[in-house]
Amino acid sequence: MDLGPGRVAAGACWRVLKRAFSLHKAHPIKNMENTFQLVRNIIPPLTPKKHKGQDGRIGIVGGCQEYTGAPYFAAISALKVGADLSHVFCTREAAPVIKSYSPELIVHPVLDSPNAVHEVEKWLPRLHALVVGPGLGRDEVLLENAKGILEASRARGVPVVIDADGLWLIAQQPTLIQGYRKAILTPNHVEFSRLSAAVLKDPVDSSDPHGAVLKLSQALGNVTVVQKGEQDVISDGEQVLECNQQGSNRRCGGQGDLLSGSLGVLVHWALHAGPEKTNGFSPLLVAAFGACSLTRQCSHQAFQKHGRSTTTTDMITEVGPAFNRLFET
Repeated sequence: MDLGPGRVAAGACWRVLKRAFSLHKAHPIKNMENTFQLVRNIIPPLTPKKHKGQDGRIGIVGGCQEYTGAPYFAAISALKVGADLSHVFCTREAAPVIKSYSPELIVHPVLDSPNAVHEVEKWLPRLHALVVGPGLGRDEVLLENAKGILEASRARGVPVVIDADGLWLIAQQPTLIQGYRKAILTPNHVEFSRLSAAVLKDPVDSSDPHGAVLKLSQALGNVTVVQKGEQDVISDGEQVLECNQQGSNRRCGGQGDLLSGSLGVLVHWALHAGPEKTNGFSPLLVAAFGACSLTRQCSHQAFQKHGRSTTTTDMITEVGPAFNRLFET
């Protein structure tokens, strides 16, 4: 397929897409379309005929006294990628801080209230996806409320991206998302090891990262898992996809929040587009590959400008140019 000169470099960024025929082995799919083209297929066109909200209303569950940056990074990344509205459901103490970061976010100071689950649940019919975990912390009250919000989201069929301390909660109670095909987990190395120990009762086989991610996804009932690392490995229990888009050597905090926020938007777009636009592949798998590629490209572009001093704020500034380079040039 001729993708044009602007897309040749992007076309080289995917490494392998595999379909799983057993628990331990994945065999290559032949004659596959370029994975980047599948991501482009799900991106909705910008048109004056749309109204506010159609291209994404995303909710972020997290933000407490200690952690206010993470929910901001996730929420603003969702807007920068192309969502129309971005909500943050946080604690009362965190709300004025997060509001001060940006006037573009809708901030709800409800996460530590006695009726937190109800306060978030009433918004669920208006949200296209929920990101649970950025800045959540491990306070027992907040974790219990997050549990109730996940249960309510699942009951309504709302797609959920789970990161950070949301993953801590899942490691304690995997049944919360067991078999829920609209859930995506985005663990780093430590979080992945913790999840594997909790779900599989076995240590991670570091010699077979594809098999490890595949196995965890299958054990969770084909929940999509994105293991972040030197290469990002993604599986829905049936297919395994690796993203080795060039990033940078900076490992500053907040990059995972950029990923989870952008993934929330792409999940909505992919599910709305449907499998016909993803060539029969899982829409969530394609969305995850797009978010991983975008995060890495943002990191790469920011690092070219700022080097060792690069922060996540610098990376978020690159969302628009990086998105254009990968998906719209």
